[in-house]
Amino acid sequence: MQRTGGPEVLTWGELPDPAPGDGQLLVRLGAAGVNFIDTYHRAGLYPRDLPFVLGVEGAGTVEAAGPGVEDVRPGDTVAWADGSSGSYAELVLVPAARAVPVPAGVQPPVAAAALLQGMTAHFLSHDTYPLGPGDRCLVHAAAGGVGQLLVQMAKAAGAEVFATVGSAEKAELAAGAGADHVILYRDEDFAAAVERIAGERPLDVVYDGVGRATFERGIDLLRPRGMMVTFGNASGPVDPVSPLTLMNSGSLFLTRPTLRHYVATTAELRERAGAVLDAVAAGELDVRIGATRPLAEARRAHELLEGRGTTGKVLLLP
Repeated sequence: MQRTGGPEVLTWGELPDPAPGDGQLLVRLGAAGVNFIDTYHRAGLYPRDLPFVLGVEGAGTVEAAGPGVEDVRPGDTVAWADGSSGSYAELVLVPAARAVPVPAGVQPPVAAAALLQGMTAHFLSHDTYPLGPGDRCLVHAAAGGVGQLLVQMAKAAGAEVFATVGSAEKAELAAGAGADHVILYRDEDFAAAVERIAGERPLDVVYDGVGRATFERGIDLLRPRGMMVTFGNASGPVDPVSPLTLMNSGSLFLTRPTLRHYVATTAELRERAGAVLDAVAAGELDVRIGATRPLAEARRAHELLEGRGTTGKVLLLP
């Protein structure tokens, strides 16, 4: 990328083949994940130095290892979801400390589809607000990549899941993932629908990856000392919130988590990634690949993602 802006700034071009330096892996891409954080980098919401190659997630086969790499060898299949800039490329440099082994039986496209969104769903449901039997949670955009995985993990923990989606097709996907109550937010006010089902302010936690359009109504649904987890900006960043608002609404908790703080060390990264990929390998976690596009069509992939024209994960293939 030479400049920030809309999907039109994404262009396909040739660069020299990279060589791995100290502690690095050279990986031939099997698939790159397309995520909302990529759109934030592209648009300049999360500033980066220009020019750069977009993409933070992928999976593929190690072609070479740089000096100091001892635990990964050429021929190994690895995946990554942070620590690498440039996943939208046929050859990617990945810090060995941020690469995770892919279990046998999990193909690179599935690993790329599962890793970032799977680890996001994992830390949200296991750490940010650890769900347990009887908890009531709301998952926005429940037919999306994170949403479907988060619904599955919430149900596995024993929670009652309310889910919002934008169409009847997406409602079927959310229900198929295990959601107890699916609300079409375009047809009715989601907060009124939740309270009609469960009473006034019934939720322990709201998981909100949508942002500005849903945040305030979600706050209104939380029980005293409930938690609002705002983890994405699909509809735009959330406006500032006064601490007194949280007090007056019931001593609420508000957090804006991000993955990198939940995979800060190599050990934590590989433990969390292993939990997700092992569940995929065992058939306990269903990963839906909603759309694939060639690397050269990254612009179209971004248009699909931002237009909410997909269900599940969007991948770029070399």
